[in-house]
Amino acid sequence: MGDLFEQYPVAVDPVSGGRSKTRAAFDEMFSAPNEVRFSYQKIHEVLGGMTQDELRGRTKALADSYLAQGVTFDFAGEERPFPLDAVPRVIEKAEWNVLDAGVKQRVKVLEAFLADIYGPQNAIRDGVIPASLVASSAHYHRAAHGIDPANGVRIQVSGIDLVRDEYGAWRVLEDNVRVPSGVSYVISNRRVMAQTLPEIFQQMKIQPVGEYPNKLLAALRASAPSGVTDPVVVVLTPGVYNSAYFEHTLLARLMGLELVEGRDLFCSGGKVFMRTTAGARRVDVIYRRVDDEFLDPLAFRADSMLGPPGLLTAARLGNVTLANAVGNGVADDKLVYTYMPDLTKYYLGEDPIIENVKTWRLEERASLEEVLDRLDELVVKPVDGSGGKGLVVGPRASKKELEDLRKRLIKDPRGWIAQPVIQLSTIPTLVDAGLRPRHADLRPFAVNDGKDVWVLPGGLTRVALPEGELVVNSSQGGGSKDTWVVGLDRPNEAQLLNTNSRVSSVVAGQTSGDSGFRSQQEQQQQSLLEAQNNA
Repeated sequence: MGDLFEQYPVAVDPVSGGRSKTRAAFDEMFSAPNEVRFSYQKIHEVLGGMTQDELRGRTKALADSYLAQGVTFDFAGEERPFPLDAVPRVIEKAEWNVLDAGVKQRVKVLEAFLADIYGPQNAIRDGVIPASLVASSAHYHRAAHGIDPANGVRIQVSGIDLVRDEYGAWRVLEDNVRVPSGVSYVISNRRVMAQTLPEIFQQMKIQPVGEYPNKLLAALRASAPSGVTDPVVVVLTPGVYNSAYFEHTLLARLMGLELVEGRDLFCSGGKVFMRTTAGARRVDVIYRRVDDEFLDPLAFRADSMLGPPGLLTAARLGNVTLANAVGNGVADDKLVYTYMPDLTKYYLGEDPIIENVKTWRLEERASLEEVLDRLDELVVKPVDGSGGKGLVVGPRASKKELEDLRKRLIKDPRGWIAQPVIQLSTIPTLVDAGLRPRHADLRPFAVNDGKDVWVLPGGLTRVALPEGELVVNSSQGGGSKDTWVVGLDRPNEAQLLNTNSRVSSVVAGQTSGDSGFRSQQEQQQQSLLEAQNNA
């Protein structure tokens, strides 16, 4: 092999049936030493011809490109360039088709659950999920009752976090249907990777990611209030100091939409308006990147200035659509997550395509007692946590940390769940010591326009950079990889993917939407211009 993989440690898979607590992580590139999995053979061939110095040079080019673009994230209160590893993650199309179907199924169940919980509550009456669980969720908002989406969609955008366990099986780790972030890194990663490793892009049939802005804009327009044929759509951001501000600006630019802050909007007569240089302009759809609690000071936090007073009243009257809907966070609750297999059977009459990770509900006395006896073996998570915050990995926690955790669990069992320690799959990643296995997860993004759920091919692969670290969130010091879905469903797809040998064409084909997207941009921009001219 080449210099890059000479010291790459590969654990041999145990004999089938020999399950133990110490089973090694599933490595996605190697099945055994010197045995490369089929999906990674071309990647391995190209990388095997490089030296470490050459790969480090290309990695530095990635970092420099991100620094120049301002692609950053918040780490411990400090803005840093987002780490992108030069070794991509590869998923064969046949395998991706299963994940695609599983994510679509998941979104449909979550949509049905939210419509039910904020409506007839049949699942509660039928005993599928306890009323106390829903009512006690921190993100179940009674203010959301009576807000019925025009096209029945509450989850325009979702991020379903998946992991691959030590047996190579995919599992759902958690659901994100409030304001899921990270898709900007998917688009940015693809652009710089196509520029940095063009020789690989020219050899492999990689599904492009450039359709995402097109799909998102179409879904937002489809969610407009009844009777609105040419909706004005805006992106609402908390402002420049938000850790995801880069994403807000990128998506607004790619969709050709106005990026607004709370001070740019006001409500009058049960409608929402945007302040422009030509006067007030009616707003029909708000793609909001502001948490529920800060959206409307009349409904939630009175001290918030991130959203206009009266926004929820306008939404309840059907005069504006908020995407994603207010109150979606109850579906993110990690206790609700444990009921997803039952809810899938209840709403769809199907078994989950992608299974959950085994989870203990600590509000159940027997489960609490078992977890308290095994704290040093399990991962314990707050039910409303995100970004890996509050998570305790038992085997790595100190005695004091475990004792403090024990007291918190006894005091508030509803606020926690427990799971076994999963050996997340590993992918070769360039660190100071060279290419080494590092644990990763995957966040596919799904867009729902009311007629179909579309899943972005690939999604965001987050990778934990410290050796052995299982928490992969960027907020905890992790990085990312470009995620490649390779292979074709239909023979004629070959004409659409990477058929031009010019690097510029490869880059454009991977990160640009179609003419339909551009025409929608132009349509909205023309509409705004006409309104300003007539004012």
